[in-house]
Amino acid sequence: MAAAETQPPPPPLPASSPRSQNPKPTTPTVNTPPPMSLQPSTRKGPSKPTKLFRRFRAVFRSFPIISPSCKIPVSHHGNRIGDGHLHGGTRMTGTLFGCRKARVNLVIQESPRCLPMLVLELGIPTGKLLQDMGMGLVRIALECEKKPGQKMKVVDEPIWVLYCNGKKSGYGVRREPTEDDLSVMQVLHAVSMGAGVLPNETELPDVDLMYMRAQFERVVGSRDSETYYMMNPDGNNGPELSVFFVRV
Repeated sequence: MAAAETQPPPPPLPASSPRSQNPKPTTPTVNTPPPMSLQPSTRKGPSKPTKLFRRFRAVFRSFPIISPSCKIPVSHHGNRIGDGHLHGGTRMTGTLFGCRKARVNLVIQESPRCLPMLVLELGIPTGKLLQDMGMGLVRIALECEKKPGQKMKVVDEPIWVLYCNGKKSGYGVRREPTEDDLSVMQVLHAVSMGAGVLPNETELPDVDLMYMRAQFERVVGSRDSETYYMMNPDGNNGPELSVFFVRV
């Protein structure tokens, strides 16, 4: 009986063969945002909101946006804040920003490179407020009710009734900064003052983010009153804004 013929071993696979290699799992590329460089403020800002704040904000979100008429005539003589330092005031950085038809946000910082000390969401469309500021002095009053035995500062209140040049214009809410707020502040960290539109990174129309940054003077009258005055660099021209917090 003849011996079985042995078959020669198969030739080795070439190096280019997919079975000769051990493919490694690939990791998808993720676009990470730039690192946050904002620093904590050295000044003591308003205390953190209470749990009641979140309830107020949830209610505030359901309120309609009220576009202020601002038809009350305002005298510009004797009320204009110049470039000089106000007596008893503290120089701060203020930034107004938001989409044109969305509620405007006001962020107060110790400097453009610091984390926000105060974040306000106001019931006025961003485009409307900036348009009114371009026409003349705008006074925003944030008013809340005074309660017996209340010890918190007026800026620590969670919600106020908002008046624009004497006309009731919805509400103002204080909130903690969101990731979107911090991203905007990071983009503008090298801007000391100015105005413009940030690029629209979505395909949705009319969502360009408008902003205006300027120096503000913070003047604390008492526990029940505090004011932020926008300072004009030229002292004569340009938009002006005063934000009054008052408890009555």
